[in-house]
Amino acid sequence: MLRAIYPGSFDPVTYGHLDIIRRSCKIVDELVVGVLNNNAKMPLFSVEERVKMLQEVTKDLKNVKIVPFHGLLIDFAREMDAYVVIRGLRAITDFEYELQMSQTNHKLEPDLETMFLTTSIEYSYLSSTTVREIATYGGDVSQFVPEEVRIALKEKMKTKGVYNKYE
Repeated sequence: MLRAIYPGSFDPVTYGHLDIIRRSCKIVDELVVGVLNNNAKMPLFSVEERVKMLQEVTKDLKNVKIVPFHGLLIDFAREMDAYVVIRGLRAITDFEYELQMSQTNHKLEPDLETMFLTTSIEYSYLSSTTVREIATYGGDVSQFVPEEVRIALKEKMKTKGVYNKYE
């Protein structure tokens, strides 16, 4: 059985992430979406909230499993008994960073391979950072994220005192 990991922060999950998830789960027997709990970053959503959002938007994909993790990706891969990491590439700048990470992971764990998927053209500009910034200023994010995520962003922004001018 071919099990792969698609790791990320997913803060929040976007249509770009879902594009990679949907395409990846057609290639592998099981796709583990690893939701990184990175103590060095201050995420908008807790790891539990991000896991819940991902579970909701992938519930129709039977071979996708959402699992939180912290620490090194190679340790998570061992824990999941996975030897393939899937990464999405939007632009050449992504490739430079991802290649370096892939080579480092391969040096630390020679059996771990990375498979790169280029993002579909309609999502090549999209990032969670951009979505968070639009939401922070009360902008409409409905074309960038699933409805469940849009609602969660709206609620999160309300707790931060941000008014959504597109309601």
